[in-house]
Amino acid sequence: MINRIKKYYNAGWQIINDPFHIKVLQLDKKEVAKTPLRSDIINFLLVKLKRETTYLEIGVRNPADNYDKINSTIKYSVDPGIEYKENPVDFKLTSDDFFSQLKNGKILNQEIKFDVIFIDGLHLAEQVDRDIQNALDFIKDDGFIVLHDCNPPSEWHAREEHNYRLSPARNNWNGTTWKAFVKWRQNQDMFSCCIDTDWGVGVISKSHNIGNPTTVSNPFYDFNVFEKNRKKSLNLVSFDELKKILTLK
Repeated sequence: MINRIKKYYNAGWQIINDPFHIKVLQLDKKEVAKTPLRSDIINFLLVKLKRETTYLEIGVRNPADNYDKINSTIKYSVDPGIEYKENPVDFKLTSDDFFSQLKNGKILNQEIKFDVIFIDGLHLAEQVDRDIQNALDFIKDDGFIVLHDCNPPSEWHAREEHNYRLSPARNNWNGTTWKAFVKWRQNQDMFSCCIDTDWGVGVISKSHNIGNPTTVSNPFYDFNVFEKNRKKSLNLVSFDELKKILTLK
């Protein structure tokens, strides 16, 4: 028994002192410290529209984290309640079910258009891609689609399995959201950028030129290719740069 405990202790010691492990921990700590938060960016975009606004949040979890901080004339929230059992949202649905019912006129008004739609639901590329596509059907021409978790600091943060936490990324998980965002960054009909804060706040617009499509080729969405071309792939900018761009418009 003592030898087994010693074996596990030595293995753990080697892992936590591994240079790669230490580097990822440092990247994690650096990202956690970044400001502003996504709520600050969303509120800026809403104010920028200079009108009464309608806001939709997909993937709320605890409303105190973001939803309650948003200043909009009308707000709607969507979450199935998997991660937060209290789930005090307007629509206790998955995003797929919400948009399906919205399109079929079963909830709200199928003609409704939102000024800002914030996507922070299931952080897997296939789902995020669908959420973006659905959001485009209900965003105003001069509105903004905003996404969280577009800039994972490491491949550990970008793992597909949320529940695997024996990693240097610990509980922090961005999933594969970056893949969906990079896919839409290639769309010639869209403008987009990613604010370098709060795990990467992606912004997509039909009409505001906040950034031209990426020219980086990464057909298999390889993380190493993404890492080498991170700035161009995401059009990574600071919040001040975004404010300057939109102020000049």
